[in-house]
Amino acid sequence: MDASTPSHAEPGLKTGVFRQVGELLGALRRSTVGKTLVALAAGIVVVVALTAYGQIELNSWNKPFYDAISRRDLGDFIDQLVIFAVIAGVLLVLNVAQRWLTETLQLRLREALVTDLVGLWLLPRRAFWLQGSGPMGAHPDQRMHDDTLKLCDLSITLGVGLLQAAMLFGSFAGVLWVLSKDFSFFYDGQDHPVPGFMLWAAILYAVAGSLMTYWIGKGLIPRNAERYAREGEMRFSLTRINEHLDGISLAGGEADEKRRVALHLGEVLRATSRVVLGLTNLTWVTAGFGWVTVIAPILVAAPLYFSGKVSFGGLMMAAAAFTQAQSSLRWFVDNFSAIADWRATLLRVAGLRQVLASDLEAQQSGSRIGYAESEAGTLEIEALEVRSWTGHDRLDTPDLVVHAGQRLLILGAPGTEKTLLFRALAGLWPWGSGTVRRPHGETIHFMPRGTPYLPRGTLAEALTYAMESESYPREAMVDALASVGLQRLAPLLDKTGRWERELSMDEQLRLGFARVVLQTPPWLVMDEAFGAFDDDTLALIIEVLNGRLAQTGIVHIGSAGEAHDRLFTQVARLVKVPEPEEDLQP
Repeated sequence: MDASTPSHAEPGLKTGVFRQVGELLGALRRSTVGKTLVALAAGIVVVVALTAYGQIELNSWNKPFYDAISRRDLGDFIDQLVIFAVIAGVLLVLNVAQRWLTETLQLRLREALVTDLVGLWLLPRRAFWLQGSGPMGAHPDQRMHDDTLKLCDLSITLGVGLLQAAMLFGSFAGVLWVLSKDFSFFYDGQDHPVPGFMLWAAILYAVAGSLMTYWIGKGLIPRNAERYAREGEMRFSLTRINEHLDGISLAGGEADEKRRVALHLGEVLRATSRVVLGLTNLTWVTAGFGWVTVIAPILVAAPLYFSGKVSFGGLMMAAAAFTQAQSSLRWFVDNFSAIADWRATLLRVAGLRQVLASDLEAQQSGSRIGYAESEAGTLEIEALEVRSWTGHDRLDTPDLVVHAGQRLLILGAPGTEKTLLFRALAGLWPWGSGTVRRPHGETIHFMPRGTPYLPRGTLAEALTYAMESESYPREAMVDALASVGLQRLAPLLDKTGRWERELSMDEQLRLGFARVVLQTPPWLVMDEAFGAFDDDTLALIIEVLNGRLAQTGIVHIGSAGEAHDRLFTQVARLVKVPEPEEDLQP
């Protein structure tokens, strides 16, 4: 791509798992709930440690319990049942405490992560730049909602599981070593000592399972990431249909939309099928090791029993200790599918945060329009040229100066990018050349083409967007609505609704002008704002602009119809610039 055009290549991402986890942990530490997260995590560590100690006591209880059974000692048997009840009761309390701590940690972790991502996303103009940053800008809503929910859930579940596994192994490794420290096997006419035989058997068994699991299941990470991407596209397609039902129904486009949804569903199913195949292959290892584990503890401990080094109770104690140690070591085998899912969501969430935290505007190549301040009451446009993949457009008047209260109309020749000119004046499209000097300390209200954005909330909030509705008296809101012929909406100011659906297009457009009347900005820049009005409504809007907003400087881009002669004092034209052969390529 030529240097004079904007680049949409996705910036390189740091995909190392430790780097990504470190960046997210740094963001969590700086969040408002950072100390709460640390306190909850510390509480989980304490509870897990106490639980591990309780399980050691429960394992030690196996020997006297089974020895009492082998001796047929009823009194000792009942005593051991009482001891079991005490140990189990304590472990139950610890289990409940651990559940509350983990659920609360998930809740606060999601609060911190989503708040951080949304805060970065909604920095001034950051969301706009993100949508042009390549694949990373596609469906950021899914990454901030679904992916963060899954990431927080899996992170806590896997993290607590790994902590428990580590503590249990550390606890029962000592038990296995003590039980088999004097073990030896007879071969070639002599005994060969193998200190800690049961511990080494547990480690080798788990390592073998982990290596096989990783080798077979490593492909699940990219497959899960692909599935989430395809699901995001399908959800967006369904949402878009739901938001444009009128147009689809009037055009009879149901069959076409059904075809599009079927295409997206096919992509989701193909991506999911690849995940299913990977999980199926992985099950050969995980389920196979699970069945072997049923008998493996007894097989490993049997040499100690048959050699007479332990009693039957000791055999059961050794088998239970081996089961605990081995289950801790095979945590990777049991959880690999969840680990792959976690890694895929980490890639999506951490990747989004890296892009949001970077300078998105600086990553775009091409020559730039300069932005500066002019003296108050003056908007200056100097030698402005807008560049895009379709060519270069420039104003036929090199230097335009608009003073407070003056009105400038910019007409566009066929094929010119009038909306990009509007975005260039707003600072959203900096590719081109020239300088835009904005009045120092004065607000410019930008009104894009089409219906205005109406947030979900009360009508008062929609009318005052993006200001606080409490900063305007109700009488001023009612008066602003009446000035554009929307008197009927005055009783609905406190009603909450989806106003883009409840109001007609004409009412939405007029509500946009009522917003301008209420806020009375010193400057107003519009993009094709008059084309959808009928003659009576246009006359009303012109009256408002010439009357109550007479001191507002106005720049309108595009045809103005009847307002051309009644409103504007200056006229300029946007024209195409001949392109050299070596310049822009699509």
